[in-house]
Amino acid sequence: MENKFRSIEQSNPEFGTKNLRFITVKSQNLKGRGDICMYVPEQCPVDVPVVILLHGVYGSAWSWPLSSGVHEQVDNAIKAGTIKPMVLLMPSDGLWGDGSGYVKHKELNFEKWIVEDCIQAAKQVLPENITGKSKFFIAGLSMGGYGAMRLGIRHPELFSAFSGLSSITSIPEFEHFVEENLELYQEDKDLALIDSFIANRKNLQPFRFDCGKDDILIEYNRKLHSQLLEANINHTYEEFEGGHSWDYWKNNILKTILFFNLQL
Repeated sequence: MENKFRSIEQSNPEFGTKNLRFITVKSQNLKGRGDICMYVPEQCPVDVPVVILLHGVYGSAWSWPLSSGVHEQVDNAIKAGTIKPMVLLMPSDGLWGDGSGYVKHKELNFEKWIVEDCIQAAKQVLPENITGKSKFFIAGLSMGGYGAMRLGIRHPELFSAFSGLSSITSIPEFEHFVEENLELYQEDKDLALIDSFIANRKNLQPFRFDCGKDDILIEYNRKLHSQLLEANINHTYEEFEGGHSWDYWKNNILKTILFFNLQL
């Protein structure tokens, strides 16, 4: 396989913990280095499916595994036979400001960092397992929920399904979390999720989203649910107890993993 990156550094699995690996690559889209954390199941099969998990504001590649134990939850579910073996790919958002939004900025492209660079890096690290037949899924929380749903909508040829937890649904909602000027996020089009859904409605893959009843973003998620119903766009929306916290995401991420497993 052609090496796309000027440099790629991978941790030694001998010293990893709970099947976690760490990768750093130099990305043209970031104009610098980006970090990725990977969970690789034992006896990883050929054509293994890959789930990309996007973190929220203030976080990084370590956030999902070390704040929710998602890799341990998935590992236990695989061993119990509840789900098929899958790889978890957990990248940083590019570490811009309080959060990049996983969108294109003026000089940096955080969307391409996810949909091109991270996937290419994973294939280079696991060339015998992640193949052209591997299915890809994407999910995230808060800012990562926004990123996962928007990228899932915009790249139906790449992602077989997508999911958002406690998702930001449009750029103005970033005001709740970031100090950067919101104009810096608006280099691209279809930045409100409902606009992306409507613009790409003919090619949508299966998707779901959920939110805690005490979440600061609950009304935005309810509005998106209502807008999707009005537009007659098929989807699954659920509400559970909890707020905008790791307790909620830790307790509910497996619902998304099970949803992806159904698509296999």
